[in-house]
Amino acid sequence: MNQPEKTAFVFPGQGAQAVGMGLDLYREFGTARDVFKLADERLGFPLSRLIFEGPEGELTRTINAQPAIVTVSLACLKAAEEVAADSLPTPSLVAGHSLGEYTSLAAAGVLSVADTIYLARERGRLMYQAGQQNPGGMAAILGLEEDVVAAVCAETGCYVANYNCPGQLVISGTEESLSKATTLAEARGARRVVRLQVSGAFHTPLMQPAVDGMAKVIESLDFRDPLIPIVANTIARALATAGEVKEELLNQLCHGVKWQQSIELMLAEGITTFIEIGPGKVLSGLIKRISKDAKTVNIGDAEAVKGWGRGQER
Repeated sequence: MNQPEKTAFVFPGQGAQAVGMGLDLYREFGTARDVFKLADERLGFPLSRLIFEGPEGELTRTINAQPAIVTVSLACLKAAEEVAADSLPTPSLVAGHSLGEYTSLAAAGVLSVADTIYLARERGRLMYQAGQQNPGGMAAILGLEEDVVAAVCAETGCYVANYNCPGQLVISGTEESLSKATTLAEARGARRVVRLQVSGAFHTPLMQPAVDGMAKVIESLDFRDPLIPIVANTIARALATAGEVKEELLNQLCHGVKWQQSIELMLAEGITTFIEIGPGKVLSGLIKRISKDAKTVNIGDAEAVKGWGRGQER
């Protein structure tokens, strides 16, 4: 007897932003317009205008990029739910990469759309401030095994921030430690080391100043138990209660994103199709490198949404 196909929704993180993203959704779908309107109202400034018109330098700032990506991802989700109610599967699990974990809160019913966007904005603000207090950065290391990267970090004072897929890990730390780690990683055979355009050493103890502020913001919001289990970045395990979600959001600030392990868990749970919802296709690429057999689909623009509305996966 064949088992029914199981689907997971996954949501992208910081770095997926681009001026003009979501504008086609805004123009074509009422539910997407509602998401942008909620964002502007909850934040008290026209985030939607910044998303649609830029300037790019302002949109890329951590404080703006984080709520912007969450807003566009939720606009994609709501538009797809509006027009593809019959063909869009109900996910068995949801997950997001770093910031994308916040999008999953709304998708799983933990927070309202407006509160999710507000929390993402506060996360961006507090992480930027922590980066000013404890300066640092991040770099992707391509072509080295996990144990080699871990050894490089141990010798230089860096941290593994993202376990993305085989042969792609991201390290994080002070500028001095990153410089040493880059030299050492290249000496040990890294194919490339690429600095990321971020404002701090995310997912390390250098983000500790953001934790107290985030704890206060989290406690001010109405968290509910997830309607769909959320696979947590830091432990690669499904969360079932509001209390577990709150703990994960705080842990995630200072601990690494175990994306590869999260995907492997979902595969072990029988997930066969991953639907990436939001701007870009980065996660689909990572998932394919983790498992060639996994099916990936993207919903990132109006054309993709309309494809689902016709019952066609795009």
